[in-house]
Amino acid sequence: MIASIFALGTVALLVMVERTVGQYAVEVGRDSVMTEVSALLDEDRLAGRARTIESVVRRENAVREHQLRFLLVDGRGRYLAGSLPAGIAHVGWRTITMRNRDADDDDGATTMTLDTFGARMSDGAVVVVGSDTSDIEELRQNLGMTAAGFGMLIVLLSLSGGLLVGTTFLRRLDRVNKSVSRIMQGSLAERLPQIGMSPEFDRLSVNLNLMLGRIEALMEGVKQVSTDIAHDLRTPLTRLRQQLEDIRDSAPTPEMIEQAERALIQIDRILSIFRALLRIGSLEAGAGRKRFAPIDFSDMVERVFRAYQPVAEDRGYSLSATIEPGIVGYGDAEMLAQAVTNLIENALFHTPAGTGVVVGVEQRGDGEIMMFVSDNGPGIPAGEVRNVVKRFYRLDTSRGSEGAGLGLSLAAAIADAHGGKLVLEDNDPGLRVEMRLINPRLAAGRGPEES
Repeated sequence: MIASIFALGTVALLVMVERTVGQYAVEVGRDSVMTEVSALLDEDRLAGRARTIESVVRRENAVREHQLRFLLVDGRGRYLAGSLPAGIAHVGWRTITMRNRDADDDDGATTMTLDTFGARMSDGAVVVVGSDTSDIEELRQNLGMTAAGFGMLIVLLSLSGGLLVGTTFLRRLDRVNKSVSRIMQGSLAERLPQIGMSPEFDRLSVNLNLMLGRIEALMEGVKQVSTDIAHDLRTPLTRLRQQLEDIRDSAPTPEMIEQAERALIQIDRILSIFRALLRIGSLEAGAGRKRFAPIDFSDMVERVFRAYQPVAEDRGYSLSATIEPGIVGYGDAEMLAQAVTNLIENALFHTPAGTGVVVGVEQRGDGEIMMFVSDNGPGIPAGEVRNVVKRFYRLDTSRGSEGAGLGLSLAAAIADAHGGKLVLEDNDPGLRVEMRLINPRLAAGRGPEES
């Protein structure tokens, strides 16, 4: 756009120059005509008619290539001198076209156009001087062609320069976007390349890289803390569980055995929560993408469905499947199976017995793969849809049931790790939870390194 504006401005300048020069040439020609007329009037007044006739003849023959033409007629309109026909005698300015008697000297032009001015003498005689405008018209044509030619050249150069600069900038910006994509996929050691188009962009790249370095250091710190927690807490909890098992196995009374069993259940719940938190943190840090590979979504969902169908029937639920065959994509099969499992368990835990639950997968346009679990239970209030995917958040109706409120959070983290999102919708009645894997690379069966 900037190149086009510059080109249009330059063309406008050339057109203005062409018109200005052409107008100047016309004014110069008219000044020459006026000068000749004034000189002849003065000569007639001071030297007489005979000297004026001689002067007209002399001037006619002296002017190079007959650019000036003359006419002198008496008060009755009778021809006295000059090369112009007596019939054109007039007073004031007039443009006339006449046959060219010197066509061989004027590049073969058979007609000529003259810009003429006539003045009346004291005795009624008229003197007319005409200027041949063919040179001015030729000048104007040359200027016009030159302006058009240079205008087209400038437009071409401007657009070519704009295209070159724009293409170079976009190519360098594409490298930045690819680096950003790798960073979003978890490669925090990646740094943005400098665009190099101006110091401002380079300073921006430097500042962003400093920010990325700071984020990487913070993430490493969080990762180290998580590792330390895993080492310092999980090991004592595991030992505590072993001790409780020993107590249960050696307890002398049924009451002590029952208390040990309840303690073991609580320990297992704490360990399960701990593993889920570490898993969510690992996914949000992008670590899960390292295990991506081509997978058969249809087969994966089918296996999860087969595993949970008898469990659902034993609990009094109706679990069915709507699986589109042959859906192949890219991702972590274990994580995705865990997400579908969480969604099924979430439906079984938070709906009453007799509820119908449907699990499925389908291919949508633009490479989108959509896995879903729906039920016809009580559903979720519209105001709570955003909250239920938060960690540890539970509805009031679910406070007394098992779980820690991490199932949907883990499913949302898995969906995000696969370039998608978790969507909760009203199933009218009930709830429909969809994992929309919207990244086209997934449906194409290609990994991040192949794109």
